[in-house]
Amino acid sequence: MGTFVPNIPAEQQEMLHAAGYRDFDDLFGGIPEEVRLKDGLSMPEGLSEMEASRHVSALAGENRVYSAIFRGAGAYDHYIPSIVGRIVRKEKFLTAYTPYQAEISQGVLQSIFEYQSMICQLTGMDVANASVYDGATAAAEGAMMCLDKKRSRILVSATVSPAVRDVVRTYCFGRGVPYAEIPEEDGVTSEKALREMLTKDTAGVLIMSPNFCGNIEPAEELGKAIHEAGAKFVLSCDPVSLGILRTPAELGADVAVGEGQSLGMPLSFGGPYLGFMAATAAMMRHLPGRIVGETVDHDGNRAYVLTLQAREQHIKREKAGSNICSNEALCALTAAVYLAAVGKAGLYEIAERCVMNAHYLAGKLAEAGWGRCFEKQEFFEEFVTAAPGENGEEAEAQAQALLEALDQEGILGGLPLGNGRILWCATEKNTKADMDRVAELAKEVRA
Repeated sequence: MGTFVPNIPAEQQEMLHAAGYRDFDDLFGGIPEEVRLKDGLSMPEGLSEMEASRHVSALAGENRVYSAIFRGAGAYDHYIPSIVGRIVRKEKFLTAYTPYQAEISQGVLQSIFEYQSMICQLTGMDVANASVYDGATAAAEGAMMCLDKKRSRILVSATVSPAVRDVVRTYCFGRGVPYAEIPEEDGVTSEKALREMLTKDTAGVLIMSPNFCGNIEPAEELGKAIHEAGAKFVLSCDPVSLGILRTPAELGADVAVGEGQSLGMPLSFGGPYLGFMAATAAMMRHLPGRIVGETVDHDGNRAYVLTLQAREQHIKREKAGSNICSNEALCALTAAVYLAAVGKAGLYEIAERCVMNAHYLAGKLAEAGWGRCFEKQEFFEEFVTAAPGENGEEAEAQAQALLEALDQEGILGGLPLGNGRILWCATEKNTKADMDRVAELAKEVRA
């Protein structure tokens, strides 16, 4: 396809300079040096298809596959029933995309409608859209839904995932929207700081629960404070946790968003993932993306249609509430098939096992001298530990030693947060033997 790109090297350089970059290396400066592919795949010239396939397979064989994963931080290693892949890989689903002559694609529309219905059941909200690109995008779009002529300021809790905060901050920068972060207190959002920061121009507040450190926020109390100030409450949540925790609707949220990767999608090097969005009826007309509704045709038969399309690409761009006009159709179908496969009772059992495993692992690590950082807070499947070192440097050295020891045994440990702190995650896939081994190595490293 390179020969069809309608620009020459000189034009590429002109675009780079206009965007403020010296060259392509400067453009991709955000990618760590050690993971950049500088010389392509270093493919020898003149290979046949079979030889090229063998060469690429050998390169793929260098990938590290872990036998157990104890890392989350936004992407989670859940078990995916085999029926999920069996269904979504059918050609009729795999090749379908956003229908531009929508009403003739009744099957695609029905699958999206079913997905939307399940998201509404999961979150307790009144309406859901046909999904967006990922959880971070959903959070940013949810925040933008809160803006109006009188209120144009967005607050985001410091306990929200750093990656999500970056995307929301970028959205705010692009639209000239004031952005501020609410300080945390003992691992959760500071209600006192929130009340002090809520002003008459605050449009919306984004809270994540369970938050980045895995702690369950006092979301209902925070929501009441937000509404008392006349702002909107956006709650980002883990969909699996909703199998056991109270829904965003029960907590008073106006908009519910989150990353749907946990609903049947593999880790896959970071994507494609799924951003789900749902809202109250009062916020319905502000939802970005596509919404599928149910109606009847001329003969009275059930039919599906795109609804409220005036919000997006069918009007003048400057009047649209968002520039999103597509949907993650295949990922949304995957989530719907997963939820249908496990059912309400199954999702509760999965969530329950996540809670039990995470608390078991936290207990075993505490016995080994790696105590939790936020002992007062309840948590779902993630928690933060502190290494038992006497100072920051010693603690960090022990944390790195533990992660390296786990790596040598084919176990991916938690996410290092610095100063000896590690963010751990345990899902229903983690066995007692694996968790016991993590604790054993934690004890050996300390010794």
